[in-house]
Amino acid sequence: MTFWIILLPSGEIADLGCGLVATLIATQLSLHLLPPSAGRLRLGALLLFAPHFLAQSVLAGIDVALRAFHPRLPLKPGMVVCRVGFPPGIARNEFAIITALLPGSIPVGETRDALIFHCLDVTQPIAAQIADEERRLTGALIVGGHDG
Repeated sequence: MTFWIILLPSGEIADLGCGLVATLIATQLSLHLLPPSAGRLRLGALLLFAPHFLAQSVLAGIDVALRAFHPRLPLKPGMVVCRVGFPPGIARNEFAIITALLPGSIPVGETRDALIFHCLDVTQPIAAQIADEERRLTGALIVGGHDG
């Protein structure tokens, strides 16, 4: 609704009514397409994870910048397969999105029990980093009944 008000800042009753109807329809459609039982987040656990996430995001940016500006561009790119406990579905997808901000790696695929990461330097302990992130996020990402 706030987005609607920003788009149409007139504040007229008709505009607000249209925004309210659009918000209600979008909410119902969202709940139909992705029911709450498909998984959920524990907000408190996610908030506790936020400082670590922000620090890792900054480190990722610094790492990539240092490699990009290094005269010899120290890269040993390749793929690393990391086993994960999250089954295929919403929780694993959320985990993959979060781990995309780890320094020098990005998820590019998956198998039944693993995520596949493209890494700038395969000599780094990528699998250990992923396992640490999974341990930190296990309490925040909850697998639901329709998640697999």
